[in-house]
Amino acid sequence: MIARSFPLLLTVGLLSACTVGPDYQGAPAVAPKTLAAGRLPHADRAASNAPAAAQWWRTLGDAQLDELVEQALHNSPDIATAQARLRQSRASLSGARANAMPKVTGDAALLKLRSPDTSALGGSSGGGRGPLSLYLAGFDASWEADLFGGTRRAVEAADAEADASQAQLADAQVQLAAEVVQAYTDLRDQQARLALVDASVDIENQALDLTQQRRERGVASQLQLEQVLTQAENTRAQRLPLQASIVESLDQLGLLCGLEPGELDSRLATARALPAIPNQVPVADPAALLKARPDIRVAERKLASSNAQIGEKTADWFPKLSLMGDLSFSAGDPGHLARKDNGTWLILPRLTWNALDFGRVAASVKGAEAGRDEALANYKSVVLGALRDADVALARYGNQRQNVVLLRNVESSAVRAADLTRQRYRAGTASTLDWLDAERTRYQAQESRISGDAELLKDFASLHKALGLGWVL
Repeated sequence: MIARSFPLLLTVGLLSACTVGPDYQGAPAVAPKTLAAGRLPHADRAASNAPAAAQWWRTLGDAQLDELVEQALHNSPDIATAQARLRQSRASLSGARANAMPKVTGDAALLKLRSPDTSALGGSSGGGRGPLSLYLAGFDASWEADLFGGTRRAVEAADAEADASQAQLADAQVQLAAEVVQAYTDLRDQQARLALVDASVDIENQALDLTQQRRERGVASQLQLEQVLTQAENTRAQRLPLQASIVESLDQLGLLCGLEPGELDSRLATARALPAIPNQVPVADPAALLKARPDIRVAERKLASSNAQIGEKTADWFPKLSLMGDLSFSAGDPGHLARKDNGTWLILPRLTWNALDFGRVAASVKGAEAGRDEALANYKSVVLGALRDADVALARYGNQRQNVVLLRNVESSAVRAADLTRQRYRAGTASTLDWLDAERTRYQAQESRISGDAELLKDFASLHKALGLGWVL
């Protein structure tokens, strides 16, 4: 039996080595000028060639921020969603691989039969017989030979989709880490500016007390008193919007960390300084950037999957060979089921070919080719967008570093001018308006410097987001 089946099995094996459809040759080259140059145009503005840190937020040296990012990566619903999609794609891959294997089913049954009593109807057989028992057991097997690689292409496509889902999980982690750092920066920025408002209110209250005393002595006018009071009230009015913004930032951080509103209030109520940014940001060359960004890996894997789907559809043009077999046993006594004489077997090779489909397969192949072209265009768009994002982020970060230096110089000058003017006011050589103008300038300079530091930190996070860093699988 085996000797007679060998030619058939050999023919099936040789045909199964054939795989129709285009073989995936990898993603095409994109942005050759940038890659040939070896660096992004604005990578020299506060960047270095050192290997970039995957958990880049740890370079800021803020333990509380580290805890928030780690909590978000573990508890965020967005991460849980991406993880569930990854499990789904891996299950689909397992199912595609299982489709290439034979299908075997087993069954067992017990049949009991009693014939009716026909004597009352004038029959000659007498009373009924039975009950009779019949025991049945058997196995069915079927297998479709992958003659032209349709199943292999399906596995190839499912494998690429699983890789894409894994990269999507990494991309969700990249986005989340940057959003947590930016929300934390907003919180610390708002708390610092609220503290600045309170300090300014204290100084303006002192000015108000001194002006009232001078008004009582007839040295200051009612107009000067009203001007100082107006300045103090305007500064005090800035507290409520900042307090509302702090609540919003706390709730945003809670949402990112998968927590209910208010759960982080006591934990983050104490104001802290913004984290210190390292002097230089490690930036790899563009070729390494293309390999690191998860969204580029998603687009490349989607391209590989759509390419494999062309072969999967093309295989429908060709004949399909399936092998079916059945082995069954039946006996009146369960102890006799395994006897050779009670067995029945069946082998059925079957060849089918959809010779006339009126263009259905051709339409599906053209659709798969169009899907591949769409994935190719999307891959190019993602790569170019990634390079654009990284270059813009580098330029913004480098320019903001320089801007922060200028803002700190302005702040230092404004603070010195305000101190000198206050001394002159107390000595009677400067007017109330001079003091108010100096305090207003100092407050504005300090607020601008705080906002500049916060913007720099958010640009720092945006840069690492553009580089595709922050994922941990």
